[in-house]
Amino acid sequence: MTKRLLTKKEQEQLKRNPNVIAVSDKAITYTDEFKRHFIAQNEQGKLPRDIFEEAGLDAECIGLERVRSSGKRWRASYREAGVEGLQDTRKTNSGRSSERELTLEQKIERLEAKNQLLRAENELLKKLDLLERQDVEKEIKVAVELKFELIYRTIRTYKLKRLVRYLCDVMEVSRSGYYNYFSGKSVQKRVAKAKTDEIIKEMILKAYHFRGRKKGARQIKMTLENQYKMTYNLKRIRRIMKKFEIICPIRKANPARRMAKATKEHRTCPNELKRNFKPGEAGKVLLTDITYLTYKGNKRAYLSTIKDAQTNEILAYEVSSSLSIGIALNTLRKLQKHRHLAKDALIHSDQGFHYTNPQFQSVVKKMGLRQSMSRRGNCWDNAPQESFFGHFKDETNIKECETLEEVKREIKSYMTYYNHYRGQWNLKKLPPVKYRQQLQQVA
Repeated sequence: MTKRLLTKKEQEQLKRNPNVIAVSDKAITYTDEFKRHFIAQNEQGKLPRDIFEEAGLDAECIGLERVRSSGKRWRASYREAGVEGLQDTRKTNSGRSSERELTLEQKIERLEAKNQLLRAENELLKKLDLLERQDVEKEIKVAVELKFELIYRTIRTYKLKRLVRYLCDVMEVSRSGYYNYFSGKSVQKRVAKAKTDEIIKEMILKAYHFRGRKKGARQIKMTLENQYKMTYNLKRIRRIMKKFEIICPIRKANPARRMAKATKEHRTCPNELKRNFKPGEAGKVLLTDITYLTYKGNKRAYLSTIKDAQTNEILAYEVSSSLSIGIALNTLRKLQKHRHLAKDALIHSDQGFHYTNPQFQSVVKKMGLRQSMSRRGNCWDNAPQESFFGHFKDETNIKECETLEEVKREIKSYMTYYNHYRGQWNLKKLPPVKYRQQLQQVA
């Protein structure tokens, strides 16, 4: 604002103009009609000074700085809020409480409306349970949308009128946001989004059930890209899975594995691997281990596998009802059919009796492999193999099998799926076999 003060004579002259509401020595208040006239003329290309002069306002008397700043302020208000932004709201926004203007009946009506609204909010929070407390970021968004719905239902249920502003203040949401939420354009957007979500949900379910294996969000994303040539944002997939309650199997952490690192090395086979699981070459580092599987009737089977640490491919496996040395030897013999193993390949295991057995170590030497073992009691030294068993048990239906033959068929089906179809995030979203082929082409 200019520092120049208006004289008494100039104030009297300006007060006689119909476009002026009030004048002081420092400021001039113009009518809303003149502001709208100014915007219309200015958009047609007229200069602020010319518009003022044509309206009978002496620009020299007012001051060119005042003319310029007024025009700038009106244009900004018009861009932000349209014609409503040009209205003088000082009377309605004086900062004084309007409570004194309410009648007793109006005060009672407001208190009853507030009581009903808060009661509805409490009921809703009971249904939401811990949803809003578990996800802070989601709480803000969901809470605002639900508050709009609560206000709307309260007004319709109890036939309240002219209480939107008051109820919005009670719920601490903006009145403009409330009206915008229920505007035709916003409703159409929500309907269109819901239809799109339904379409994407069908594709997600298709990937979710691909080859009969349940999957998480990342597996679904990679399956959609690799099998259906469709790309969706990971956050979008997670949002839709949460919206339609598409639940993936989640492995629970085993507290027994959170043990202190053991430092004692095995006497005969030291830990040569030292967790260097990614040497950059397929067939260079092999991991092996045995896990138990429980199926119907509380029966138990055992699975032995050999995994390529670089590509995560399962190169050989054996299923048996016995935990004898034969399960490890048969797995090792099946490894011989693979021709891409490195000459100085290293096979790493834990310190179980199968791998310290002289028979096993003899076959390892005959195959030209070096042998390494984890430190005693340290599962992290063979972590990728343990991770595979975790995913395997999550994604298979072993517990539904009734016989050992059914267990073997289920495992065979899963191994084919895992090696050839199941994309992995850290393998450029490719299945292990395709990733190995890519590595071999580069080499």
